[in-house]
Amino acid sequence: MALAVAAPTLSSFLSKPSSLLFYTHPFPKTPTLPLQLVFSKNPISDTVGSYDDDKPREECGVVGIYGDPEASRLCYLALHALQHRGQEGAGIVTVHNNVLQPPITGMGLVSEVFNQSKLDQLPGNLAIGHVRYSTAGQSMLKNVQPFVAGYRFGSVGLAHNGNLVNYKTLRTNLEDSGSIFNTSSDTEVVLHLIATSKHGPFILRVVDACEKLKGAYSFVFVTEDKLVAVRDPFGFRPLVMGRRRSNGAVVFTSETCALDLIEATYEREVYPGEVIVVDKNGIQSMQLMSSSHPKQQCIFEHVYFSRPNSVVFGRSVYETRRKFGEILATESPVEECDVVIAVPDSGVVSAIGFAAKAGVPYEVGLIRSQNVARTFIAPSQEIRDIGVKLKLWPVRAVLEGKSVTVVDDSIVRGTTSSKIVRLLREAGAKEVHMRIASPPIIASCYYGVDTPNSQELISSKMSVEEIRDFIGADSLAFLSFDSLKTLLGTQSPNFCYACFSGNYPLDPSET
Repeated sequence: MALAVAAPTLSSFLSKPSSLLFYTHPFPKTPTLPLQLVFSKNPISDTVGSYDDDKPREECGVVGIYGDPEASRLCYLALHALQHRGQEGAGIVTVHNNVLQPPITGMGLVSEVFNQSKLDQLPGNLAIGHVRYSTAGQSMLKNVQPFVAGYRFGSVGLAHNGNLVNYKTLRTNLEDSGSIFNTSSDTEVVLHLIATSKHGPFILRVVDACEKLKGAYSFVFVTEDKLVAVRDPFGFRPLVMGRRRSNGAVVFTSETCALDLIEATYEREVYPGEVIVVDKNGIQSMQLMSSSHPKQQCIFEHVYFSRPNSVVFGRSVYETRRKFGEILATESPVEECDVVIAVPDSGVVSAIGFAAKAGVPYEVGLIRSQNVARTFIAPSQEIRDIGVKLKLWPVRAVLEGKSVTVVDDSIVRGTTSSKIVRLLREAGAKEVHMRIASPPIIASCYYGVDTPNSQELISSKMSVEEIRDFIGADSLAFLSFDSLKTLLGTQSPNFCYACFSGNYPLDPSET
């Protein structure tokens, strides 16, 4: 392994504190531990209930900022832009006067976790932030990132988007060697690998740790004087770099929509297998490891996860989704359709494309409530079935007496789709034709997306006609897998389609 840049010498780290002071910690302060995690003082319940949208869920969104005196506030705004990537928890940690500040984390939305007072507790021109939906690790406060840890050569903060398929093996090996874990998150493994690495300089420890990892990861690290971004060699999850137009501050984030919000200009993606270091000497890039295999970028970033105004993997999400709808209208038209509507919000752009290609009016037939983030009730099934009405309101004036084509991005279990069809019929729709702007999901994802096991995926056990009957639609069609790949053209080999094909680019057997 050859590095393209000289790393700091070991001696430069020896003057650092040997351990990180606990700000508050519910675990034993054993002096022999190689790693000690630090958590916030935020007195929020460890568990929060959430409703099931019957959709795959993205695990996380990350942001890192170097060189702006308003780093924490910019981080806060960027996390707002990434809120769709995780609604269970959020956190920020900053560096002020070469000292990592106590992280502030909490359960809930970004606006629920942070306020002016808390942001005032996060001074410094260097920050990383995180929004979370758990795929590895339970939904509780101690698993909310960024994690901050102390080891013998200093302190490090880490935020992670992805999922490590060899997490259990690595954790078992570390525990056999004496490591004690404080969370159930796969991300903590990375900090232990850094702490126990035989290398001296921090960057070499990061490289050493990452070369032991298998799976999907887009990391942002912060130390006393550095911001570091790393993307796995397959490039499963997105990570981009930009600069603020006002002062040149460097920004890393999961999606370009966050750059737009904080007035930063998109520069490029962090390449698969790349390590980027930002410090007082500028920006340095090195390759984590050489790789002969093609990229395996998650296709669901374009189908569902990313915001339409983002550019992901070099493609406009809006344009890709619109094309999905146009192709769907061509290969699966609906005869005598009166109106095209979308399941908001992720089905909207594909529905616009479908309507334009079909020459049928696009109308807003379902309105998503903006006031329902999650429901905590768990009563009878009858009351649960009403839950969809808390989130989606039909517009009777659009639907009554009409043959309606409703476009959605995907079907997972089928339960929400059946409720939507029933909702449209109750609002007076004469016919309900469902069109799905992606191929059938037949396999689980192990690379940073929370999907049910394959037995719960309706397309893995039913034909299209059986699903149509189950959800109660007059007709049902999916975007064909071949058409999806044709649309992507020369970029097609660079995407991971495991959820549609069951062919995994990286063996998930260790998960």
